[in-house]
Amino acid sequence: MPPRPLLPLGTVPAVIRLHNLLKWPALAGLWVGLAACGSGGTNTADIPSGAGNTGAAATATTATTETTTKAPTFAKPTAEVKKIADAVGTDTKKKPKIPKPTGKPPAKLTVVDIVKGSGTPAQDGDMLTVDYVGDSWSTGKEFDASWNSGQPFPVTLGQSQVIQGWQQGLLGMKKSGRRLLVIPPELGYGSSGSGTTIKPNETLIFVVDARQKS
Repeated sequence: MPPRPLLPLGTVPAVIRLHNLLKWPALAGLWVGLAACGSGGTNTADIPSGAGNTGAAATATTATTETTTKAPTFAKPTAEVKKIADAVGTDTKKKPKIPKPTGKPPAKLTVVDIVKGSGTPAQDGDMLTVDYVGDSWSTGKEFDASWNSGQPFPVTLGQSQVIQGWQQGLLGMKKSGRRLLVIPPELGYGSSGSGTTIKPNETLIFVVDARQKS
């Protein structure tokens, strides 16, 4: 994603690409202490941007330790989650459209492999280059998408680069796979939300397409 000016903290929605800060050495040290998002002491960094949000930075809190990833536990998809997965479709060359869900969201991290992909499953230390779309469960509105900028996002698992819903939810994903993630608030932005884009205690829906794995 091309470099973008930083906006004042608290004014920008969901995301930050931490590697962009290397282009502003004077600010890089400051942002190291602002790497985590959410609330309740959860040490997680923001999900990557790439939505074409001009000047995207992120609301963040201080991370004092590196996150150690636990083996993820995925909930059984509800009927509504299965309905969303079916509607998204399997054409990974086109930007997926996530339908507005109905009813209560799942209470736990839920994953559906819409396209399984091939090769070895991703694990901590692997880099995934992905395209993604993110919607809010309560509104059905898109808050971020790498497809809008045309630049897939690289993320190394196990490096505290992303919210825990991504860190856990992308484990096991394979190259060329398409995965639906439904992320509860405690693994996303918690009770703080993110600016005006993601409400407090919001459940997040992502469709992630794995372009490369290394």
